[in-house]
Amino acid sequence: MPSFDIVSEVNMQEVKNAVDQTQREIAQRYDFKDSNATIELKEKEGAIALHGPDKLRMGAMEEILRQKLSKRGISQKAVTFEEPQPAGGDTLRQSVTIKHALNDEEKKRINKLIKETKLKVTSQIQGDQVRVTGKKRDDLQTAIATLRSSVTDIELQFTNFRE
Repeated sequence: MPSFDIVSEVNMQEVKNAVDQTQREIAQRYDFKDSNATIELKEKEGAIALHGPDKLRMGAMEEILRQKLSKRGISQKAVTFEEPQPAGGDTLRQSVTIKHALNDEEKKRINKLIKETKLKVTSQIQGDQVRVTGKKRDDLQTAIATLRSSVTDIELQFTNFRE
């Protein structure tokens, strides 16, 4: 029976490369000279830590990171930039969360959307993914198109398309 899986994953190697490129650009830029601005990837927690001297430079660091992530194919929907917080002295700290998987609420929402389409497909939650099965390949492709158009706040990937 044809099926596919719905997941929301981020390639951590590409995130690592984007962080490295951002570090290099910050080290080379004139406006960051002697500013002690740093960016650090916390791979285990799935986060990036930005540390900078003032709001202006923090905004510039955020913009550089956003550009590098998008050039590397990481969707802006998969990263959440929090507000810069005071970090002692005159410095600021900002945390960037990287979304690894679908949470329970999002999986239930996707499941409900598929059921509301009235297509002849079934969906079930399996761990971090939602598996959709159906007798006809066309129904599965219609389900994918419907999800792409109606779920705009989550970065979805459709994997393991099987005949």
